[in-house]
Amino acid sequence: MSDSARPLRDAGIVSRSMAAVVDLVVVLVLMGGGYLTVAFVKFAFDARTFTFPEVPWIFTTTGFFVACVVYLFACWSITERSVGYAVLGLRVSNSKGGRVRVPRLFLRAVFCVLFPVGLAWVGLSPRRRSLQDLVLWTRVVYAG
Repeated sequence: MSDSARPLRDAGIVSRSMAAVVDLVVVLVLMGGGYLTVAFVKFAFDARTFTFPEVPWIFTTTGFFVACVVYLFACWSITERSVGYAVLGLRVSNSKGGRVRVPRLFLRAVFCVLFPVGLAWVGLSPRRRSLQDLVLWTRVVYAG
């Protein structure tokens, strides 16, 4: 059987959870890098009175939400994979295994960030689908 005719295998809870942890680390590193960049610029302009910038919790929470959604949406839109998915050999697809349309990818990113425990349904679903997958008609498959 040729590679193109090989049926797609849906990713399980372990692979998807590990990918989510990798993606969380990537977002935290990006946010930390952004904070350090702001601090460095502030230091460069006035080193004598420099203090690290304080960030109110609302901006941290909102910034984290926005950063996660933008990160997932951008990665899935461009390559069908986030960094975590790439590391674990996964990709997001529509229910038939093809590309997911951009508006649905945005909704999926928002849903995944707002309701991350929806991923737990993968462990209970015989078809290995998260709640996000069920609602938006998507799936996560092994890319190999």
